[in-house]
Amino acid sequence: MSSPRAEPDLILRNADIHTMDARRPRAAALAIRDGRINAVGSDAEMSALAGPASRVVDLRGRMVLPGLVDVHSHFVWAGRAELYEVRFAPTLSLDQILDQVATAAAKEAADGWVVGGIWGSPLLDSLNSSEARHRLDVAAGGRPVMLRDDSHHNRWVSSAALRIAGIDDATPDPVNGTIVRDPNTGAATGLLLESAGILVEGVLAESQAREPQRDVDAALHALKRFNAYGITATQESLSTRTVMQAIRALDDSGRMTAWVVGSMPVVETAIAHGDFGAMLFDDRERYRSRHFRPDAGKILLDGVPTMARTSAMLEPYLPDARHGCCFRGGTMLTVPQLARALADCEARGIAVKIHCAGDAATRAALDAVEVLRTFNGPGLAHHIAHASFIDPVDVPRFAELNVVADLSPMLWFPGVIVEAIRAAVPKDRVDHFWPNRDLHEAGALLAGGSDWPVVSDPDPWLGMQGMVTRRDPTGRFPGALWPEQALDVATVLRIYTINGARALNLADEIGSLEPGKSADLIVIDRDLMAVPAEQIAGTRVLATYFEGRLVHGTEQ
Repeated sequence: MSSPRAEPDLILRNADIHTMDARRPRAAALAIRDGRINAVGSDAEMSALAGPASRVVDLRGRMVLPGLVDVHSHFVWAGRAELYEVRFAPTLSLDQILDQVATAAAKEAADGWVVGGIWGSPLLDSLNSSEARHRLDVAAGGRPVMLRDDSHHNRWVSSAALRIAGIDDATPDPVNGTIVRDPNTGAATGLLLESAGILVEGVLAESQAREPQRDVDAALHALKRFNAYGITATQESLSTRTVMQAIRALDDSGRMTAWVVGSMPVVETAIAHGDFGAMLFDDRERYRSRHFRPDAGKILLDGVPTMARTSAMLEPYLPDARHGCCFRGGTMLTVPQLARALADCEARGIAVKIHCAGDAATRAALDAVEVLRTFNGPGLAHHIAHASFIDPVDVPRFAELNVVADLSPMLWFPGVIVEAIRAAVPKDRVDHFWPNRDLHEAGALLAGGSDWPVVSDPDPWLGMQGMVTRRDPTGRFPGALWPEQALDVATVLRIYTINGARALNLADEIGSLEPGKSADLIVIDRDLMAVPAEQIAGTRVLATYFEGRLVHGTEQ
């Protein structure tokens, strides 16, 4: 037992504690004082520390873990979606989506926006016509509508939204974006791919900026949702100025229940409107608070490998009428441009999360980091999100270059998005991606994230089961995705705890249960080392503690 600093406020005993501390992996009890772990040891050792004011809770043998870490979320956006937007599953048909829009529109003022999603990528061709946009206009009663797809990279909007954003049939495509035109008439269909969505998102953002309290409320709502799943730390992965303002305001009010690392857009991004680069970097200290650290950046290097075909791939997509037979997509920055951006960020102490959904984008990101390492030597641990399509020769480079693999299992286990990818990418490539075991065995630091609200639910237990079984935990999609790449339960638990803390540069504060660290921990209803892997997704969090304070559930 480590020596305690003082009499504890709280002792949790009779537990099965998995500490994630290599020096003491298991314990039966721990003591907490002033929001910090005071000591870890046996029941007898902790009982001996109890004073007159110490509360002692008997956990009756329950499994205890450090608070979970989600290294990739957009939780303020997710809170907005759940509180204020129309929400539907990406499996809905066009007719069903229009019914949802009509219901939502009926609750809005005549000029009120209908915002939400998510529509499934397989609908892309169905939306690509003036007729589909006209049906959307009718459903919305002429109101402006913006609906995001299952990747959150693409938008479908109504005629009113196009008009408000100043988009007409002659508007040129923005850089790295496409205003999709009706193949018969050339008219804008309302389908906006990648950076074209900014044209409408910007107008909407200006409207939302007039009600900043909504974002504060959205952030609070989302953190409560996180806490219910046992998540006590996250990387907000596209931290615009309004997002950072909301998080700082929430922390100033004393209501933060998670550690947050902010990721400021490094360059103008295809999916969010506002300032970027030095405009934010020079201001970031005004948003820093006790629990919010604006110490990361975000770059979208490519798009998504669905029917939109905006990801950069080493081998061609399947042929289609719009792209022909040999289309591979492309990156939004060249390797020299990316290397310069990374160097500028490192000089400011900013680690960058780089969105790479295609294997060519992943290689370009690794090449840029290698250039950086050649000139500057060892540096910050940058992230590649979503680490799914990776050429085998690039797998060992993650560890060699100190690049984190930011995994998104809820996107990549068999499901809606994978089926959409199958419509665009050759079968052999789809059957052999998301190489988690290869990355792990090559020494890469793997960390887990949800990308919520790209997925409708940030439940990490679904992601864990998917990583262990390589199957869809919901049972809706049959089959296994490259089962040889499955990981064991112990490894996956580290991915969601200490690995995530290391990836966020918070390992001195969180990620393991050892003296001196923040008392962030969870009590769960089953022994994950004993139950069948198919039962991981059913895990229920009985209690979540943040800085020693119960923020979800009840004390046993």
